[in-house]
Amino acid sequence: MLIGPRYKKAKKLGAHIFDKTQTAKFALRQARKKGSDKRGRPKSDFGLQLLEKQKARFTYGVNERQFSKYVKGIINKKGGNSPDSLVGILESRLDNVVYRLGLAGSRQAARQMVSHGHITVNGRRNNIPSYNATMGDKIGVSQRSLKSKLFADLEKKIKEHNYPSWLKYDAGSKSYDIQGMPKLANTEIMFNVASVLQFYSR
Repeated sequence: MLIGPRYKKAKKLGAHIFDKTQTAKFALRQARKKGSDKRGRPKSDFGLQLLEKQKARFTYGVNERQFSKYVKGIINKKGGNSPDSLVGILESRLDNVVYRLGLAGSRQAARQMVSHGHITVNGRRNNIPSYNATMGDKIGVSQRSLKSKLFADLEKKIKEHNYPSWLKYDAGSKSYDIQGMPKLANTEIMFNVASVLQFYSR
């Protein structure tokens, strides 16, 4: 997914949606510009919903077509239309799971890691970043990739990383178990999920 200049995108969306824009340097730049920025017109409901939708898309690095498919699938499902449902789909993407496991420093790096065949699901290599990981899946690093510099400090990462409640490291199989599904309450969300659903419900 092509993103463009991350500083410019983050400033426009008003959110630290990229790792590059979560630094002290970016915060300082924003503070310096704050006083000189002109106040724009208040956004309409549509404008606010569009903003939240864009935040969500760029946070997870999902293109418009795929994102729209996710949301409309939830809206059209009987008893769906739940913020937790959308969060669950986005958080369950294999690239995001790899990011949450601490194997990569950003979702973009995690996406590349998956695309290059470094990650396995249930013992088999999986190079599809959008793969929907489900409860019971075992995520691991391929034996061949363990020799790569990418995973030189893997043991240290395992010991120091603070895993979300739905992910657990299994020392016996040297893999990561998905032992539950992510919920809105225990995930870091930088956008208003309800507004995203409202945008596509029009």
